[in-house]
Amino acid sequence: MQELLAYLQDPELVARFQRRCGLFLVGAAHPSRRRTGGHTGASVRAEGPRGQLSGSWDHQDSNSNYKYKENGCAVSDGTKPQYEVRNWLLHILFLFSAGLGHEIFYITCLPCIHWSLDPFLCRRLVNMWGLVMYIGQVMKDLLKLPRPVSPPVVKLETRVDAEYGLPSTHAMAATSISFTLLFSAPSRLQFQFEVGLLIAVTLSSLVCLSRLYTGMHSVLDVICGVVMSAVILLLTYPCWETLDHLQLHTRISPIAVPALLLFLCYKYPDLDHYSTTRGDTTTILGACAGSSVGYWVNEQLGETFEPQGTLPVPLPTLTANALALCTGRFFVGVVALVGTRQIVKTTSLHVLYSWYRVSKNDHNARRRKEIEVPYKFTTYTAVGLVHSILTNRIFILLGLL
Repeated sequence: MQELLAYLQDPELVARFQRRCGLFLVGAAHPSRRRTGGHTGASVRAEGPRGQLSGSWDHQDSNSNYKYKENGCAVSDGTKPQYEVRNWLLHILFLFSAGLGHEIFYITCLPCIHWSLDPFLCRRLVNMWGLVMYIGQVMKDLLKLPRPVSPPVVKLETRVDAEYGLPSTHAMAATSISFTLLFSAPSRLQFQFEVGLLIAVTLSSLVCLSRLYTGMHSVLDVICGVVMSAVILLLTYPCWETLDHLQLHTRISPIAVPALLLFLCYKYPDLDHYSTTRGDTTTILGACAGSSVGYWVNEQLGETFEPQGTLPVPLPTLTANALALCTGRFFVGVVALVGTRQIVKTTSLHVLYSWYRVSKNDHNARRRKEIEVPYKFTTYTAVGLVHSILTNRIFILLGLL
């Protein structure tokens, strides 16, 4: 078993997949040959024996992409190697697919399901998204297993390079959202289940493969992400209806849910270096908190904006007028969300900087836990409230709904 896990974590496995898809490290020799420095000027170290774990399974203090140890010495990961793309169709496909797993994509596009399809489905997707992402991010920072090293892997993303690897939260989010929608939609919408299953498998597979193509995860990271999502779905599926009822009809829901999620943000595991995982997790939980309160408010007001008629209802007919209204709702909604984010972010940072007596020019101060958690949680709670309560009422005023 240890050998299998080591093989699945081997960065050369990722590098081979990249080369098969037409992505090559410039200046790097064939894996079987001795590696020399590339034309970028960065020295390329010889990789260890194939099948050997690049890190301890028991405990590892730092991510190999943040700093990694060689002969007991800490070495910084220097110049980013250059690469050559020989298959632009796959390159564009996988970069687009990788974007489908980012937090900002979900915060922008999940509301479209609320605005143009069914708020019930959006609420359930947001709840599951928050659950799997928190579990995945915490597991990532507790296990502290490194991402694939470069070389031999080509890394196409740099923002999350200081994060740990296992599990792949992109794979977790894509799998959980695709299949939560598939399992929830039959009671709400009329559609052919087989077609929905094909779409769910295709989208989640593309996101998973994109994490290998971009060099951000090992095969083991992706497999663990998919398996963890499947387990979470199976364990929570029987409770979905009960949780929906508690969320919408319990009097303490608008207080208890945000308080619990904020508590989880503050209890997020601390690392020995700054990582974007805590901030990204706070962003997600903040959006979930605001959405939860918003859906509770809509339920109390009796304005849930759900489809009219006997459920399941037919899928909306895609006419030119319907497409124009949907596009209008999207742009107006995104402007409302982006505007809310900018206003609340600026205001909350100003208040927190003043409270902690931090210079406004100190941009690194927002990485401090006492500033990052409250400003991001407040900002995205406001975004969730606007998405769930305000936007549909603006659409009615503008004749878009």
